[in-house]
Amino acid sequence: MKKFLLPVTAFVILVASAFTVLSGPDYKIAAGYAVKFSASGANGIFKDLKGKIVFDEQHLNTSKFDVTIDVSSINTGNGLKNTHAKGDKWFDAKKYPAITFTSTEITKSGSGYVAKGELTMHGVKKPLSIPFTFTKAGNGGTFTAKFDVNRSDYGVGTPGGKVDDIIKMEVNVPVN
Repeated sequence: MKKFLLPVTAFVILVASAFTVLSGPDYKIAAGYAVKFSASGANGIFKDLKGKIVFDEQHLNTSKFDVTIDVSSINTGNGLKNTHAKGDKWFDAKKYPAITFTSTEITKSGSGYVAKGELTMHGVKKPLSIPFTFTKAGNGGTFTAKFDVNRSDYGVGTPGGKVDDIIKMEVNVPVN
């Protein structure tokens, strides 16, 4: 019986290892990140970003972003605007405390990479493609992205108000 089990066990281990999924480096978001937004009538930053970043330039199929911004961390440089932005007429931070992005696919592009996934904001989930670059430095690096988000698509604020519907995002995330 032992003579039979040894080859069977070896075969099972060999087959299982053939289907092992490669996983890229699991990065931690480092201090010094910046999540900036700007539009006519509003600009500022989000101060609280957390998440999981798995990124391997050689194996993009194993790469994944799963990041969360705490809506309450918004800072426009004006206390009254901050309170207004967190209120129920805009982000409604009590009801919708987080903005999340979860990638479903990361591909190479001419100028870097594109993370395709779903952005959830104000209780609305929509597909979003985020072009980005990665600059490697030692065991870490920096992810940089510039993209637009239409706040009206997510029910944030009043369409056509004093603030442009198109919000320009600029994100720099050092990782280690």
